[in-house]
Amino acid sequence: VIDHPKYQESKRIAIFLSMPDEVQTEEIIKDIFKQGKECFIPRYKPQSNHMDMLKLSSAEDISSLALTSWNILQPSDDDTAREEALAGGGLDLIFMPGLGFDKKGNRLGRGKGYYDTYLERCMKHPCGKPYTIALAFREQICESVPVTENDVPIDEILYEDC
Repeated sequence: VIDHPKYQESKRIAIFLSMPDEVQTEEIIKDIFKQGKECFIPRYKPQSNHMDMLKLSSAEDISSLALTSWNILQPSDDDTAREEALAGGGLDLIFMPGLGFDKKGNRLGRGKGYYDTYLERCMKHPCGKPYTIALAFREQICESVPVTENDVPIDEILYEDC
């Protein structure tokens, strides 16, 4: 991941804080800060499909985050000091999680549409849609995954031996 040309050229990167069954992102997050890039993480709004990407100040900043009912660390709702990526300079790159992927760039998420809705908002930002890379395990690559007209295809899927 850290040798990927899109990662190398990106300055503003959004990445998920991994759950135990996902590709672990901790080392990537540390590298984002080591390289002097800006790091943004998701804050999901429960009972909706709204998500914002909020800026982390450091890799250590993660330990100050609240744990949601989904067991995901994220900035709390009353944390208003953090920059939201689309309120500023947009994003260059988004690393995306998922449950399943196909080689056409289709992604099966957890069913709420958070990333698809966020990407739609990105497309309206002056900086446009960021490049999207899904981080996957080889076992998550399928012949095809079901999609709807609201699903936004991913630019690239990285997995072991891809």
